Amino acid sequence: MRQGSLPLLLIAAVAAAAVSAAPASTLSGPSRPVTVPVGDRGHAVDLPDTDPRVQRRVTGWAPEQVAVALSAAPTSAWVSWITGDFQMGGAVKPLDPSAVGSVVRYGLAADSLVHEATGESLVYSQLYPFEGLQNYTSGIIHHVRLQGLEPGTRYFYRCGDPSIPDAMSDVHAFRTMPAVGPKSYPGRIAVVGDLGLTYNTTSTVEHMVRNQPDLVLLLGDVCYANLYLTNGTGTDCYSCSFANSTPIHETYQPRWDYWGRYMEPVTSSIPMMVVEGNHEIEEQIDNKTFASYSTRFAFPSEESGSFSPFYYSFDVGGIHFVMLASYADYNRSGAQYRWLEEDLVKVDRSVTPWLIAGWHAPWYTTYKAHYREAECMRVEMEELLYAYGVDVVFTGHVHAYERSNRVFNYTLDACGPVHISVGDGGNREKMATAHADDPGHCPDPASTPDPFMGGRLCAANFTTGPAAGRFCWDRQPDYSAYRESSFGHGVLEVKNDTHALWRWLRNQDLNADVAADEVYIVREPDKCLAKSSRLLAY
Repeated sequence: MRQGSLPLLLIAAVAAAAVSAAPASTLSGPSRPVTVPVGDRGHAVDLPDTDPRVQRRVTGWAPEQVAVALSAAPTSAWVSWITGDFQMGGAVKPLDPSAVGSVVRYGLAADSLVHEATGESLVYSQLYPFEGLQNYTSGIIHHVRLQGLEPGTRYFYRCGDPSIPDAMSDVHAFRTMPAVGPKSYPGRIAVVGDLGLTYNTTSTVEHMVRNQPDLVLLLGDVCYANLYLTNGTGTDCYSCSFANSTPIHETYQPRWDYWGRYMEPVTSSIPMMVVEGNHEIEEQIDNKTFASYSTRFAFPSEESGSFSPFYYSFDVGGIHFVMLASYADYNRSGAQYRWLEEDLVKVDRSVTPWLIAGWHAPWYTTYKAHYREAECMRVEMEELLYAYGVDVVFTGHVHAYERSNRVFNYTLDACGPVHISVGDGGNREKMATAHADDPGHCPDPASTPDPFMGGRLCAANFTTGPAAGRFCWDRQPDYSAYRESSFGHGVLEVKNDTHALWRWLRNQDLNADVAADEVYIVREPDKCLAKSSRLLAY
């Protein structure tokens, strides 16, 4: 061997390794299906109310549970918080929202909060008209919209009531999203579902924060308050433990406050956008539902024209996000579908090239739990989303991770969206019931009436488990690219108007930069948007 050839060989080997280690690309066509065997499921046990991270740390009217959410455009944002403590008991008297003001003072420096905005305040109650059950009424929940902000700018703020001693928060800070346009994108978007408030949750959140996201998408099932009775007794599976012994599906609403307190270091500095899941339904007196979800969070509902907390849209740089509701009417004659049509027709892909959708229940999952549970929603809405060229769909619900190849109507399609299910945020495990020892059996997807389709037979398998690690076939279908039953979260990095890097990170991988699954999602607008235009013409 000639002198000097070894270094050249080493350089060539390193280069080859670098090439082989590069993420796959959707431009190369469908990935070969990969299934990773069930591994470490972590510590899916709820944080107790004695944990200092969930206990109330303020007194009087001082704000807590501070959170930032986006408005429809980067020039506006919402700040939310709670003052006063909740009440539990047989008879509860709501606090008076007018007792304390809703004020945010903000500016470009911590010592120069020269701007002021005011907003609204409200309380909600969770009431059960049955003897022996405990009722709940919240602290005062405040929502203030900041307007006239500069995109891509760090703002400092305090919230509360400056007219009351010790009723203003500490100084927090957040960064607005990049200006709307095809050359402008946030650095990292964290995507997580079914977060809960377990020790797994703490691992996920710590891991997520180390990745320094600019925005967090939470795809439903927030704190699992409905896995508890009103006396605070919890379970992994409500229907298994309590269904035959309670007159209504109870909840323990303080879990919401615990979650808000634990998450405040994140939500007060990183905008978080939330959509509802099935664990937010929370039925109470007079068949009222979703009271906590629709009251605690701020949504760009009015700004995006939906006027609903369940579905809305917003722009982040060159991305138009559409958040949809799995648990509201999605019939083609319903309000959500009509709003979606109106929203999509207004999207200018020369301004926001990327179109990303999110909701809770996945359309494409090959796990046994929740298999084709959202089939009716898919039947109603998939064609519309495909026609407008949706690039990526994020969902949760299934307590495991799965990424699809580009797919439309269960068929590989180079112009279909990539569906990514990230319901592995940290939730409590569900108990194994039907089909527990038959992983090769899938329920009939046409055997259960769908409530939003006039009782039409369309979806199936509202089972309680096993929630992860069981699949519907011995052979993974070709539209499923990667699936693994581990806890974690995902990060989306949109690089330009055609390329985005998706990375899924498991909790057991302590290095925040190590991805178990990663792929470049590549748009082909010349081919796919032209195809979409032809579909819309019909």
